[in-house]
Amino acid sequence: MMGRIRYTFIFLFLTFPYTPGFALQGKVPNDHLHSFSQCVACHPDGVDLANDSIIGKQCMQCHSKKRITLLLNDLKNGKYQNKKSTSNTSLNNKAYYYKNSKYGDSPHEMVAIPAGNFIMGTNDRLSDEGPQHQVFVNAFQIDKYEVTNLQYKKFITETKHRSPSHFRNRTYPERKVDHPVTFVSWHDANTYCKWANKRLPTAQEWEKAARSDDGRNYPWGNDFIISNANTPLRWEKLQQSGDTVPIGLFPNGVSPYGIHDMSGNVWEWTSSWYKPYPGNLIDSENYGERYITLKGGSWFDCSFYKCGISAPVYNRAFFAKKVKNDTFGFRCAKNYP
Repeated sequence: MMGRIRYTFIFLFLTFPYTPGFALQGKVPNDHLHSFSQCVACHPDGVDLANDSIIGKQCMQCHSKKRITLLLNDLKNGKYQNKKSTSNTSLNNKAYYYKNSKYGDSPHEMVAIPAGNFIMGTNDRLSDEGPQHQVFVNAFQIDKYEVTNLQYKKFITETKHRSPSHFRNRTYPERKVDHPVTFVSWHDANTYCKWANKRLPTAQEWEKAARSDDGRNYPWGNDFIISNANTPLRWEKLQQSGDTVPIGLFPNGVSPYGIHDMSGNVWEWTSSWYKPYPGNLIDSENYGERYITLKGGSWFDCSFYKCGISAPVYNRAFFAKKVKNDTFGFRCAKNYP
Protein backbone atom coordinates (compact mmCIF):
# COMPACT_ATOMS: atom_id res chain seq x y z
CA MET A 1 0.00 0.00 0.00
CA MET A 2 1.35 3.34 -1.04
CA GLY A 3 1.17 6.69 0.67
CA ARG A 4 3.16 8.49 3.26
CA ILE A 5 0.81 7.37 6.02
CA ARG A 6 2.41 3.94 5.81
CA TYR A 7 5.47 5.30 7.64
CA THR A 8 3.24 6.76 10.31
CA PHE A 9 1.40 3.49 10.95
CA ILE A 10 4.63 1.59 11.45
CA PHE A 11 6.05 4.24 13.79
CA LEU A 12 3.00 4.37 16.01
CA PHE A 13 2.72 0.60 16.12
CA LEU A 14 6.19 0.62 17.60
CA THR A 15 5.68 3.52 20.02
CA PHE A 16 2.17 3.08 21.42
CA PRO A 17 2.37 2.49 25.17
CA TYR A 18 1.99 -1.14 26.13
CA THR A 19 -0.51 -2.07 28.83
CA PRO A 20 -0.95 -5.84 29.41
CA GLY A 21 -4.57 -6.92 29.16
CA PHE A 22 -5.64 -3.49 27.91
CA ALA A 23 -7.92 -4.86 25.19
CA LEU A 24 -9.36 -7.49 27.51
CA GLN A 25 -10.44 -4.85 30.00
CA GLY A 26 -12.82 -3.33 27.49
CA LYS A 27 -11.29 0.12 27.96
CA VAL A 28 -10.59 0.80 24.30
CA PRO A 29 -13.34 1.56 21.76
CA ASN A 30 -14.03 -1.49 19.61
CA ASP A 31 -13.09 0.39 16.45
CA HIS A 32 -9.71 1.39 17.83
CA LEU A 33 -7.43 -0.90 15.86
CA HIS A 34 -4.17 0.95 15.51
CA SER A 35 -2.28 -0.24 18.60
CA PHE A 36 -0.45 -3.53 18.27
CA SER A 37 0.01 -3.48 22.04
CA GLN A 38 -3.75 -3.92 22.32
CA CYS A 39 -3.84 -6.62 19.66
CA VAL A 40 -1.17 -8.72 21.34
CA ALA A 41 -3.21 -8.92 24.55
CA CYS A 42 -5.62 -11.23 22.74
CA HIS A 43 -3.23 -12.63 20.11
CA PRO A 44 0.07 -13.31 21.91
CA ASP A 45 1.34 -15.57 19.17
CA GLY A 46 1.03 -12.88 16.51
CA VAL A 47 0.60 -15.40 13.71
CA ASP A 48 -3.07 -16.00 14.49
CA LEU A 49 -3.78 -12.28 14.21
CA ALA A 50 -1.96 -11.97 10.92
CA ASN A 51 -3.67 -15.03 9.46
CA ASP A 52 -7.35 -14.76 10.03
CA SER A 53 -8.65 -12.12 12.46
CA ILE A 54 -10.78 -9.16 11.47
CA ILE A 55 -8.18 -6.83 12.94
CA GLY A 56 -5.43 -8.54 10.99
CA LYS A 57 -7.33 -8.04 7.74
CA GLN A 58 -7.64 -4.33 8.50
CA CYS A 59 -3.91 -4.11 9.23
CA MET A 60 -3.05 -5.92 6.01
CA GLN A 61 -4.66 -3.18 3.93
CA CYS A 62 -1.45 -1.26 4.53
CA HIS A 63 1.04 -3.80 5.90
CA SER A 64 2.31 -7.20 4.84
CA LYS A 65 1.53 -10.27 6.95
CA LYS A 66 5.25 -10.67 7.57
CA ARG A 67 5.52 -7.13 8.95
CA ILE A 68 2.49 -7.59 11.21
CA THR A 69 3.84 -10.87 12.58
CA LEU A 70 7.27 -9.38 13.27
CA LEU A 71 5.81 -6.43 15.15
CA LEU A 72 3.54 -8.62 17.23
CA ASN A 73 6.34 -10.99 18.11
CA ASP A 74 8.49 -8.05 19.19
CA LEU A 75 5.69 -6.87 21.45
CA LYS A 76 5.20 -10.37 22.86
CA ASN A 77 8.89 -10.52 23.69
CA GLY A 78 8.70 -7.24 25.59
CA LYS A 79 10.72 -5.14 23.18
CA TYR A 80 8.44 -2.12 23.47
CA GLN A 81 7.13 -2.37 27.02
CA ASN A 82 9.31 0.35 28.51
CA LYS A 83 6.97 3.13 27.52
CA LYS A 84 4.99 5.50 29.66
CA SER A 85 1.67 4.10 30.82
CA THR A 86 -1.62 5.18 29.33
CA SER A 87 -4.38 6.91 31.22
CA ASN A 88 -7.92 6.01 30.24
CA THR A 89 -9.40 9.28 31.49
CA SER A 90 -10.16 10.41 27.95
CA LEU A 91 -12.25 7.34 27.26
CA ASN A 92 -14.65 8.40 30.02
CA ASN A 93 -14.67 12.09 29.10
CA LYS A 94 -18.24 13.28 28.56
CA ALA A 95 -17.01 15.80 26.03
CA TYR A 96 -15.74 12.96 23.84
CA TYR A 97 -18.21 10.12 24.40
CA TYR A 98 -21.96 10.60 24.80
CA LYS A 99 -25.20 9.08 23.53
CA ASN A 100 -27.39 11.96 22.32
CA SER A 101 -26.31 13.81 19.20
CA LYS A 102 -25.78 17.55 19.22
CA TYR A 103 -25.98 17.75 15.43
CA GLY A 104 -28.68 15.30 14.32
CA ASP A 105 -28.73 12.80 11.48
CA SER A 106 -29.47 15.13 8.54
CA PRO A 107 -26.65 16.15 6.19
CA HIS A 108 -24.62 19.05 7.55
CA GLU A 109 -25.22 22.73 6.97
CA MET A 110 -22.85 24.17 4.40
CA VAL A 111 -20.59 27.22 4.24
CA ALA A 112 -20.30 29.31 1.08
CA ILE A 113 -16.76 29.87 -0.20
CA PRO A 114 -16.39 32.81 -2.63
CA ALA A 115 -14.74 32.52 -6.02
CA GLY A 116 -11.18 33.73 -6.32
CA ASN A 117 -7.50 32.92 -6.16
CA PHE A 118 -5.71 31.42 -3.19
CA ILE A 119 -2.20 30.20 -2.41
CA MET A 120 -1.90 26.41 -2.63
CA GLY A 121 0.99 24.23 -1.49
CA THR A 122 4.32 25.21 0.03
CA ASN A 123 7.96 25.63 -0.97
CA ASP A 124 9.28 24.73 2.45
CA ARG A 125 8.71 21.02 2.91
CA LEU A 126 8.06 17.84 0.89
CA SER A 127 8.44 17.80 -2.87
CA ASP A 128 4.84 16.81 -3.59
CA GLU A 129 3.57 19.82 -1.61
CA GLY A 130 5.15 22.32 -3.98
CA PRO A 131 5.80 24.47 -5.70
CA GLN A 132 3.53 26.99 -4.02
CA HIS A 133 1.21 28.39 -6.66
CA GLN A 134 -1.91 30.45 -7.22
CA VAL A 135 -5.14 28.60 -7.95
CA PHE A 136 -8.47 30.08 -9.01
CA VAL A 137 -11.50 28.29 -7.58
CA ASN A 138 -15.10 28.95 -8.52
CA ALA A 139 -17.57 29.69 -5.74
CA PHE A 140 -18.74 26.53 -3.94
CA GLN A 141 -20.17 25.28 -0.68
CA ILE A 142 -18.61 22.85 1.76
CA ASP A 143 -19.85 21.08 4.88
CA LYS A 144 -19.15 22.94 8.10
CA TYR A 145 -18.25 19.63 9.78
CA GLU A 146 -17.04 16.13 8.94
CA VAL A 147 -19.80 13.56 8.32
CA THR A 148 -20.69 11.81 11.59
CA ASN A 149 -21.48 8.24 12.57
CA LEU A 150 -25.14 9.11 13.13
CA GLN A 151 -25.49 10.77 9.75
CA TYR A 152 -23.84 7.82 8.04
CA LYS A 153 -26.13 5.43 9.89
CA LYS A 154 -29.16 7.25 8.45
CA PHE A 155 -27.63 6.92 5.00
CA ILE A 156 -27.00 3.18 5.23
CA THR A 157 -30.44 2.62 6.73
CA GLU A 158 -32.22 4.40 3.89
CA THR A 159 -30.06 3.03 1.07
CA LYS A 160 -29.16 -0.44 2.42
CA HIS A 161 -25.53 0.47 1.74
CA ARG A 162 -22.95 -1.76 3.42
CA SER A 163 -22.08 -0.57 6.92
CA PRO A 164 -18.50 0.27 8.00
CA SER A 165 -16.58 -2.68 9.45
CA HIS A 166 -16.53 -1.24 12.99
CA PHE A 167 -20.33 -0.89 13.11
CA ARG A 168 -22.20 -3.68 14.93
CA ASN A 169 -25.77 -4.55 13.93
CA ARG A 170 -25.44 -1.70 11.45
CA THR A 171 -24.89 0.93 14.10
CA TYR A 172 -21.87 2.90 15.29
CA PRO A 173 -19.80 2.20 18.41
CA GLU A 174 -21.47 3.16 21.66
CA ARG A 175 -21.19 6.82 22.68
CA LYS A 176 -19.57 7.86 19.39
CA VAL A 177 -22.70 9.36 17.88
CA ASP A 178 -21.05 12.64 16.80
CA HIS A 179 -17.59 11.28 16.01
CA PRO A 180 -16.67 11.44 12.33
CA VAL A 181 -17.50 8.23 10.52
CA THR A 182 -14.42 6.15 9.69
CA PHE A 183 -13.68 2.90 7.82
CA VAL A 184 -15.15 4.46 4.70
CA SER A 185 -13.54 4.06 1.30
CA TRP A 186 -13.58 6.74 -1.39
CA HIS A 187 -16.49 4.88 -2.97
CA ASP A 188 -18.45 4.96 0.30
CA ALA A 189 -17.80 8.68 0.78
CA ASN A 190 -18.68 9.48 -2.81
CA THR A 191 -21.94 7.51 -2.58
CA TYR A 192 -22.95 9.26 0.65
CA CYS A 193 -22.36 12.70 -0.85
CA LYS A 194 -24.46 11.82 -3.90
CA TRP A 195 -27.24 10.57 -1.61
CA ALA A 196 -27.11 13.93 0.19
CA ASN A 197 -27.33 15.78 -3.17
CA LYS A 198 -23.74 16.88 -2.77
CA ARG A 199 -20.30 15.71 -3.96
CA LEU A 200 -16.79 15.31 -2.63
CA PRO A 201 -14.67 18.50 -2.72
CA THR A 202 -11.66 18.79 -4.96
CA ALA A 203 -8.31 19.07 -3.21
CA GLN A 204 -8.15 22.69 -4.38
CA GLU A 205 -11.56 23.48 -2.91
CA TRP A 206 -10.69 21.75 0.32
CA GLU A 207 -7.43 23.65 0.76
CA LYS A 208 -9.00 27.02 -0.03
CA ALA A 209 -11.77 26.38 2.51
CA ALA A 210 -9.11 25.52 5.09
CA ARG A 211 -6.63 28.36 4.54
CA SER A 212 -8.47 31.18 2.73
CA ASP A 213 -6.35 33.41 0.47
CA ASP A 214 -3.52 34.49 2.79
CA GLY A 215 -1.37 31.36 2.52
CA ARG A 216 -1.60 30.42 6.19
CA ASN A 217 -0.17 27.12 7.40
CA TYR A 218 -3.05 26.04 9.64
CA PRO A 219 -6.75 26.86 9.60
CA TRP A 220 -6.21 29.28 12.53
CA GLY A 221 -2.92 30.89 11.43
CA ASN A 222 0.75 30.20 10.85
CA ASP A 223 1.78 28.69 14.18
CA PHE A 224 0.86 25.24 15.44
CA ILE A 225 -1.33 25.42 18.57
CA ILE A 226 -1.75 22.09 20.32
CA SER A 227 -5.18 22.91 21.78
CA ASN A 228 -6.73 23.81 18.42
CA ALA A 229 -7.08 20.37 16.83
CA ASN A 230 -7.28 16.64 17.47
CA THR A 231 -3.73 15.68 16.60
CA PRO A 232 -1.30 13.00 17.86
CA LEU A 233 0.78 15.65 19.60
CA ARG A 234 -2.23 16.56 21.73
CA TRP A 235 -2.76 12.94 22.78
CA GLU A 236 0.93 12.58 23.56
CA LYS A 237 0.76 15.60 25.85
CA LEU A 238 -2.27 14.09 27.58
CA GLN A 239 -0.36 10.78 27.88
CA GLN A 240 -3.36 8.95 26.47
CA SER A 241 -4.11 6.69 23.55
CA GLY A 242 -5.57 8.72 20.72
CA ASP A 243 -8.98 8.47 19.14
CA THR A 244 -11.43 10.44 17.08
CA VAL A 245 -13.44 13.06 18.96
CA PRO A 246 -16.83 14.62 18.26
CA ILE A 247 -16.94 17.18 15.48
CA GLY A 248 -16.79 20.85 16.42
CA LEU A 249 -14.86 20.29 19.63
CA PHE A 250 -12.18 22.91 18.84
CA PRO A 251 -13.82 26.29 18.13
CA ASN A 252 -10.45 28.05 18.19
CA GLY A 253 -9.25 25.83 15.36
CA VAL A 254 -11.79 26.82 12.73
CA SER A 255 -10.76 28.08 9.31
CA PRO A 256 -11.26 31.73 8.28
CA TYR A 257 -14.63 30.68 6.85
CA GLY A 258 -15.74 29.07 10.12
CA ILE A 259 -15.22 25.45 9.04
CA HIS A 260 -14.33 22.95 11.75
CA ASP A 261 -11.77 20.13 12.03
CA MET A 262 -9.84 20.83 8.86
CA SER A 263 -6.70 19.99 10.78
CA GLY A 264 -6.64 16.64 12.55
CA ASN A 265 -9.43 14.30 13.69
CA VAL A 266 -9.68 12.32 10.42
CA TRP A 267 -8.12 12.45 6.99
CA GLU A 268 -10.71 13.53 4.44
CA TRP A 269 -11.26 12.05 1.00
CA THR A 270 -11.33 14.45 -1.94
CA SER A 271 -12.32 13.92 -5.56
CA SER A 272 -8.81 14.71 -6.86
CA TRP A 273 -6.25 12.32 -8.24
CA TYR A 274 -2.80 12.47 -6.70
CA LYS A 275 -0.89 14.41 -9.35
CA PRO A 276 2.09 16.81 -9.35
CA TYR A 277 1.42 20.51 -9.00
CA PRO A 278 2.15 22.80 -11.96
CA GLY A 279 5.88 23.41 -12.16
CA ASN A 280 6.83 20.39 -10.04
CA LEU A 281 9.82 18.80 -11.77
CA ILE A 282 10.38 15.96 -9.28
CA ASP A 283 8.71 12.90 -10.78
CA SER A 284 7.07 10.14 -8.77
CA GLU A 285 5.77 6.73 -9.80
CA ASN A 286 2.76 7.42 -7.57
CA TYR A 287 1.49 10.37 -9.59
CA GLY A 288 -1.37 9.88 -12.01
CA GLU A 289 -4.88 8.48 -11.94
CA ARG A 290 -4.07 5.68 -9.54
CA TYR A 291 -4.36 7.19 -6.04
CA ILE A 292 -6.77 9.72 -4.56
CA THR A 293 -5.65 12.72 -2.51
CA LEU A 294 -6.71 12.99 1.13
CA LYS A 295 -6.38 16.19 3.14
CA GLY A 296 -6.29 17.37 6.73
CA GLY A 297 -4.29 14.91 8.81
CA SER A 298 -5.82 12.93 11.66
CA TRP A 299 -5.60 11.94 15.31
CA PHE A 300 -3.07 9.28 14.32
CA ASP A 301 -0.73 10.50 11.64
CA CYS A 302 2.10 12.61 12.93
CA SER A 303 5.27 10.58 13.13
CA PHE A 304 6.42 11.12 9.56
CA TYR A 305 6.35 14.86 10.33
CA LYS A 306 7.73 14.65 13.90
CA CYS A 307 4.36 14.95 15.68
CA GLY A 308 1.69 17.48 14.97
CA ILE A 309 3.26 18.81 11.80
CA SER A 310 0.97 16.85 9.50
CA ALA A 311 -1.67 19.34 10.59
CA PRO A 312 -0.76 22.01 7.96
CA VAL A 313 -3.44 22.55 5.36
CA TYR A 314 -1.00 22.06 2.47
CA ASN A 315 -0.27 18.49 3.59
CA ARG A 316 -1.69 15.70 1.44
CA ALA A 317 -1.79 11.93 1.51
CA PHE A 318 -2.58 9.48 -1.29
CA PHE A 319 -4.34 6.12 -1.22
CA ALA A 320 -6.28 3.78 -3.47
CA LYS A 321 -10.02 4.31 -3.56
CA LYS A 322 -10.78 1.02 -1.82
CA VAL A 323 -8.69 1.65 1.31
CA LYS A 324 -10.51 2.27 4.59
CA ASN A 325 -9.33 2.48 8.19
CA ASP A 326 -9.95 4.30 11.47
CA THR A 327 -8.28 7.52 10.34
CA PHE A 328 -10.18 8.14 7.08
CA GLY A 329 -13.42 10.14 6.93
CA PHE A 330 -14.86 12.89 4.74
CA ARG A 331 -17.05 15.93 4.29
CA CYS A 332 -19.09 16.96 1.24
CA ALA A 333 -19.16 19.95 -1.06
CA LYS A 334 -21.56 21.41 -3.60
CA ASN A 335 -21.52 23.84 -6.50
CA TYR A 336 -22.63 27.31 -5.47
CA PRO A 337 -26.13 27.97 -6.86
